[in-house]
Amino acid sequence: MSDGRPGPFGGGESLLFLTDEQLRQGIEAMFFAYRGFTADPDRILAKLAYGRAHHRAIHFINRAPGTTVNNLLSILGVTKQSLNRVLRTLIADGLVESRVGTVDKRERHLFLTEQGHALEAQLSDTQRERMRAAYKDAGPEAVQGFRKVLEAMMDADMRRAYVKLRETSS
Repeated sequence: MSDGRPGPFGGGESLLFLTDEQLRQGIEAMFFAYRGFTADPDRILAKLAYGRAHHRAIHFINRAPGTTVNNLLSILGVTKQSLNRVLRTLIADGLVESRVGTVDKRERHLFLTEQGHALEAQLSDTQRERMRAAYKDAGPEAVQGFRKVLEAMMDADMRRAYVKLRETSS
């Protein structure tokens, strides 16, 4: 950490040979960090009777406007039935618009409405604030290392989807 405090792995230890205890501490840190990362959006979503599945759908529709239902299924790794339940709610509530494909009429392309963009911004702003503060506290080397660790934890298919999403939105 940038302020000299020892991190969960202690000071000066070789990270190439982590003990089971050090790995357990990392796993627990990830669980607690995830709780913090999702806490603010969860409070906003609860007021609307939405859950994290709604948040993920809104997030990825925003990142790739016009994405198909099948592509969203692939990114989220959920069942068609589960995604359809989420999408029906978001469409009925005026947050998402589903358009028939111009090339393939069987495809449904998904877009956020103005109301959907507003909710997405509200949800993402809370997470960006938390990430910005954590990154600032940890410092640039830790930020780069953290991203490398997250990318290394991804399965090959997820890493490809992640890279594709980054490439299409830059």
